[in-house]
Amino acid sequence: QVQLMESGGGLVQPGGSLRLSCAASGNIDSINDMGWYRQAPGKQRELVAVRTNGGSVEYADSVKGRFTISRDNRKNTAYLQMNSLEPEDTAVYYCNADIVSRDWARRSYWGQGTQVTVSS
Repeated sequence: QVQLMESGGGLVQPGGSLRLSCAASGNIDSINDMGWYRQAPGKQRELVAVRTNGGSVEYADSVKGRFTISRDNRKNTAYLQMNSLEPEDTAVYYCNADIVSRDWARRSYWGQGTQVTVSS
């Protein structure tokens, strides 16, 4: 059993900052990519940022220069530092991880989502 637990969402004013965390736990042998996606009302889920186990990163154009993804591999945790937040960043943010469990099964896992609301 593998779980992803997200935290750090909330309400923030435009221009403010939030830091999201995603901790993976359970029957884990190794983690490949860890990333963040978001889904705004009436829109499809979209990639925000992803970081590979080797350190390569990819960002959506809309968040480049404002968001930073990082990982602590010892803690199986990914972070998303979000600065200069805009109302358009309002969405439910989901953590995703490509995990190999100890029985050598590999699959993609999702967190439950955390709401980020940017509003004055």
